[in-house]
Amino acid sequence: MASWLAYVGFGFLTVNSLLAINRSHGDITGIAFVATSYLSLLLLFWCLQQHERAPANSPAISRYKAGVWLSTALLAVVFSWRVSELMPWPVAVVIWLMAASTVLGGYCAPFVWPGPQ
Repeated sequence: MASWLAYVGFGFLTVNSLLAINRSHGDITGIAFVATSYLSLLLLFWCLQQHERAPANSPAISRYKAGVWLSTALLAVVFSWRVSELMPWPVAVVIWLMAASTVLGGYCAPFVWPGPQ
């Protein structure tokens, strides 16, 4: 059962996302950024919740791990895209390299070297 604090957090996230879309004044890239970020965060929290609820040694755990990785990878790519637009190209290259290493490390940690289960 989710706590009241989780509901407050999701309410805050939803209101802020709606306000950001409203402030974008029809800018499609801004709306796409906010919507993608919001939906990816919802997917991330849902997959984390399902992963915690799954019984030990369940085959569903791997699917939820994949969902967590995909949603965090999407967030890394979207934020890197948005930030690199504002930076000079040498800094943008560094941003993309950091995002790529984060996505790769986020894949290797649970799937290649999962450690004790």
